[in-house]
Amino acid sequence: MLLTIVAFIGVIVVLILAHELGHFITAKALGVKVEEFGLGFPPRLLSFKWGETRYSLNAIPLGGFNKMAGEEDPKVPRSLASKSIGTRLLVLSAGPLVNALLPILLFSIAFMLPHNMVIGEVSVKEVAPNSPAAMAGIESGDMFLGINGKPVRSIGDLHRNFYLNLGKEVAIVVKHSDSTTEEIQVIPRWKPPEGQGATGIVVSMLNPTIVSHHEPFWKAIPLGASECIETFVLFKNGIISMVIGATPVEVAGPVGIAQLTGEAAKAGISPLLEFAGFISINLAIINILPLPALDGGRIVFVLLEWVRRGKRVSPKTEGLIHFIGFAMLMALILLVTYQDIIRIISGESLIP
Repeated sequence: MLLTIVAFIGVIVVLILAHELGHFITAKALGVKVEEFGLGFPPRLLSFKWGETRYSLNAIPLGGFNKMAGEEDPKVPRSLASKSIGTRLLVLSAGPLVNALLPILLFSIAFMLPHNMVIGEVSVKEVAPNSPAAMAGIESGDMFLGINGKPVRSIGDLHRNFYLNLGKEVAIVVKHSDSTTEEIQVIPRWKPPEGQGATGIVVSMLNPTIVSHHEPFWKAIPLGASECIETFVLFKNGIISMVIGATPVEVAGPVGIAQLTGEAAKAGISPLLEFAGFISINLAIINILPLPALDGGRIVFVLLEWVRRGKRVSPKTEGLIHFIGFAMLMALILLVTYQDIIRIISGESLIP
């Protein structure tokens, strides 16, 4: 429990601090007055003032904020609302942008740190009739050697590459039981029959071995960038799968994320950094959604002003919409948190 709490707070603080610093630094650089930079949500625990900005540490460690002068009122001197449309878009999008780029650093460090990997030979146990694998000629006993030029060293490698390429043709190199190798083209399905998976195979790993592995920094950085891009693709594919009903809708609130953080921390620093990168990407995508109270919701009002050729929505109306959106967001978080607690009490995990 202590490990879970410490790891969760550490991950959340780093991700929120990075997000809010993105807004803060961009606002300062573009001449916007920042009245308060807060880590966590009120009530305030402690604070100090440096220059024109108050820096505060608050009691609820589930967020942060930059209180900028006149966020909706252009009449306030040096207010955000008084700046040009381009400036406001830069300030509002800076937080999600930092959260989108931070995983490159986190993933790169994770690759550089020694971490244990389970590797072995991935063998086909069963092939469902009329599945993509069966129609491509994959048979029981075949070994997977590579997918799209990447080696298959574990079942995780196999599944990851399938889900990165849902609906697209992938080139698979297999070794048949007679020791011959063949390149086979398969298209993983978005919505397979229940129990079949994307290609219709059941696999096992032969001769599993635990090895310690790390990459030099000149390899880790490109790998970190690639991992970041692939995680965005996996996130996108996961959303589409839930929308079309291929996978169940699963949402985690603060308690659920804390549970997952604790499980990642138990696996080591490298898995924890990878998990932090994944959460950072989630934050980037969620914050850019066009929902009131989020960065994306504020961006919508700026874009609406641009479409209307400078005609603004009144500050009172915009402020009210963001307030209602924030209240609804808090209510949703409480509902999801309740579900997380029930799931934990019943002994379940979000990780299958």
